[in-house]
Amino acid sequence: MLRIHFTSDDLSRIRLTPRADIMWEILLSSYRLRHSAGTVLFGEWRRAVTPRLATDALALTALAPPVGYAVDFLTPVGAGQTLAEGTEALRGTTRTRLRNDLEELSRRHPGRPLPGWTRDLADGSPEALTHLADSVTGYFSTALKPYWRAIQLQVTRDHDWRRNTLDERGWEAVLATLHPSAQWNYPELRLAFPADHDIHLEGRGLILQPSFFCWGPPTTFLDTELTPILVYPVERSVDWYASTQRTRHSALAALLGKTRARVLELVAVGSCTTTQLAGRAGLPVQTASNQVTVLREADLISSRRHRNTVIHTITTLGEALLEGDTPGPRSSSHV
Repeated sequence: MLRIHFTSDDLSRIRLTPRADIMWEILLSSYRLRHSAGTVLFGEWRRAVTPRLATDALALTALAPPVGYAVDFLTPVGAGQTLAEGTEALRGTTRTRLRNDLEELSRRHPGRPLPGWTRDLADGSPEALTHLADSVTGYFSTALKPYWRAIQLQVTRDHDWRRNTLDERGWEAVLATLHPSAQWNYPELRLAFPADHDIHLEGRGLILQPSFFCWGPPTTFLDTELTPILVYPVERSVDWYASTQRTRHSALAALLGKTRARVLELVAVGSCTTTQLAGRAGLPVQTASNQVTVLREADLISSRRHRNTVIHTITTLGEALLEGDTPGPRSSSHV
């Protein structure tokens, strides 16, 4: 049971966050990839993402076991709205926080030895922190970035509903509807939790953070000295994943043609040679090469020689086109 203890000042200091927190979604989505629960909501996303994850996820999963405690420093307080801000906050984690959280992780998972690089992380090594930040960035790019707008839409809808509840019925009604297990009886909010855990707000207020990938009861930090936050699951549309595919594929196909749009998406999954790209797309090598030439001329991908091979990588313009942030190149013809 999680018990959050309010003072008379804390109700006026509750903050209802309007947007998804990138670092919390990274952490919580890593659990959704390792558990079968929520297949109706996450099954298609899980099947699409899992084969594309390489070593990017290893550092993250080492610090967040499938069940139980995950280090608090993976979700920095006040990390900002962008991935760059989140990873910068991660790089700025103090040595004391790193060491304390990693020691706590070892204590709570005695049969799960930590990889050797975490020793450097516990010492505050800038290289180890950069390695972790790069791993988080790679994970986000593969697992969340293609779907981020849909995720934000679900969170925004939840926020708007709770804001209306607040206006009509007050904070008590908001707190009582955060989760089916929520029991509000001033000055205490009780919620289902894996273990007994008490948070005494003592005038610090409480951040209510909606989360798309939070599944089951709400979650929070283990360290009660950190800024109090309650991360709770939002209501999600069953067709959220399908909507991302319909929007993305139809728009790209209309602009580039189905084959070329598919090639661009596959290059975005990860840098590759023409032969690797042909294998991913199920195309003859010559056809893949022709598509690459057109996309490169449109500045949607770049190619560089590495020894005896040529590696293709998506450009910033190509990424923006996939995300719908810019109109595509006007010179591309349809296939």
